[in-house]
Amino acid sequence: MTIKLIASDMDHTLLTERGQLPPDFVPTIHQLHAKGIQFVAASGRPMYTLEQMFPEFADTMVYVSDNGGAIAYQGKTLFKSLLPLADYQRMVQFVNQTANNIAVICGMDAAYVETKYQAYDATLRQFYANIEYVPDLTQVRVAANKFTIYFPGKDSQAQYEAVFAPEFESAYSVTVAGVEWIDIMNQGINKGHAMRFLADYFDLTPSQMMAFGDTYNDKEMLQMVEHSYLMGNAADDMRPYANYRADTNENYGVLKVIQKLLLTPNQR
Repeated sequence: MTIKLIASDMDHTLLTERGQLPPDFVPTIHQLHAKGIQFVAASGRPMYTLEQMFPEFADTMVYVSDNGGAIAYQGKTLFKSLLPLADYQRMVQFVNQTANNIAVICGMDAAYVETKYQAYDATLRQFYANIEYVPDLTQVRVAANKFTIYFPGKDSQAQYEAVFAPEFESAYSVTVAGVEWIDIMNQGINKGHAMRFLADYFDLTPSQMMAFGDTYNDKEMLQMVEHSYLMGNAADDMRPYANYRADTNENYGVLKVIQKLLLTPNQR
């Protein structure tokens, strides 16, 4: 096989549960690039957070942020899909009517959260490096490519099924991005769409692409590429969406597969 592009989700996939990159990540990515293999950071995190996470790869890594809501490469935005202002404002009003859930407007340069939720700053800032606290989220008027709901009760799947999918799924891409998160993007926007975009951009086929993921916002990405790996720490109901299994994120499953690939004689 000849792999030309490898995409990896970040949280619970490439990153450990403490949010750390695997040992030897940097030299391994340099080895990939030396062999002409493109590495893609594919995340629900925003672009500015990904850029801060991987400054040494600013000229070589592709950033797929906000579940495919924006794609950047070599300092250039290749794609973005902005939510209409009226749409995300309706989402704010809807979330504000639900109990104990926190609305986040995901602007291109910062995340916007109401000031009364600053007690959650330490958690939110793990994912949103730039946060603007405002007294009233309904007054925010920014370019935004994603709307997120944070669930302190860690019941996102139950709320997705009972509340948010019925309300929004007919008109938007709605996905569970972890036990504390639901993400809403424009219809058709997901990591699978991003992989199709990159396949066209780099002139690749699915057989030349590899991807790693662990949860529902990775589903379309795993389905789109031929060499799809589900993490060992993923939920069992994700198994139908991937062709292969990797070790857990705590055991550096992504890096193990990549390092094995680099030793494959016919990988050129």
